[in-house]
Amino acid sequence: MATSVLSPPFFHPLHQLQFSKCPRLSSKSHFRPRLLRSISQRTIRAISAVAAESVNLTLSLFPFPPIIFELGTQQDHAIEADIFACPVCYEPLIRKGPSGLNLSGFMCKRCKKTYSSKDRYLDLTVTAGLRDYTEIQPARTELFRSPLVSFLYERGWRQNFRQSGFPGPDEEFKMAQEYFESAEGGLLVDVSCGSGLFSRKFAKSGTYSGVIALDFSENMLRQCYDFIEKDDTLSTNNIALVRADVSRLPFSSGSVDAVHAGAALHCWPSPSNAVAEITRTLKNGGVFVGSTFLRYSSKTPWFLRPFRERTPQGYGYLTEEEIKDLCTSCGLTNYSSKIQQAFIMFTAQKP
Repeated sequence: MATSVLSPPFFHPLHQLQFSKCPRLSSKSHFRPRLLRSISQRTIRAISAVAAESVNLTLSLFPFPPIIFELGTQQDHAIEADIFACPVCYEPLIRKGPSGLNLSGFMCKRCKKTYSSKDRYLDLTVTAGLRDYTEIQPARTELFRSPLVSFLYERGWRQNFRQSGFPGPDEEFKMAQEYFESAEGGLLVDVSCGSGLFSRKFAKSGTYSGVIALDFSENMLRQCYDFIEKDDTLSTNNIALVRADVSRLPFSSGSVDAVHAGAALHCWPSPSNAVAEITRTLKNGGVFVGSTFLRYSSKTPWFLRPFRERTPQGYGYLTEEEIKDLCTSCGLTNYSSKIQQAFIMFTAQKP
């Protein structure tokens, strides 16, 4: 989101428009990420206050069929609410109305703020439902909220990433899946999912009990819905669309098994706030995997580096050292990365 004005794509190549500052370094890298093997398979379990036997909890997000999470019986009969939490006070949300497909929305039991499923996604932003107040986001955030960019994202925009070293969606997905091996059977949140390119791949894999496709852009989520609706090979019973701010994630602390952020970190207004939120929501042993464009790498000549420093108007491109420092300072461990040209995929784990 380097500029608030989008030039027609046929006048300027997309990679020049979006990533004019991306270095094109030449290096050789083998995409064989180091596996993280620290926790056993985790599943989402809640406890019923009234059930004596195993039942199913249906998480319905209109208009998709429900996501099914298995419930287990415990002697203390405590009950765990829905996985979503209020982005204002982080209290678990409760349902308004009956469970199942007939959902009117959610309500925070503490601050009483309500959230509703509308326009093909569940809006869990702090500003959801406001009538008079309008919040203006940075230009790079607003750019991806436009219908044009949302439409173009998988129709030429994302393909241009290859020129900066990205290996392509299939290889990126394979790399991420290897990093996420320890999160098999758990809940995966694809933050800044865009049009759902990787959300759909994660859902199709059958590796996770649920996949949350999360983005701040309303139009990206609408585009994601359209792709899902047209894909006959994708089962929609384990994917849900949520609008939320990556710096204010609507999940309880320690409730998520895996977080993915593909080509996203450089777009966030505050990467430190976002990574801190991701750390908060991850379970102990949970895995964070991200990819982004590097400002420069360790192989970039020293005399070129001053010309690639961050500017207030551009994207927030970081160096490899900055990304590692950011993750470790937010409490994540087992950091590792793979680099090719300006592309980096990195991973870290919550201890």
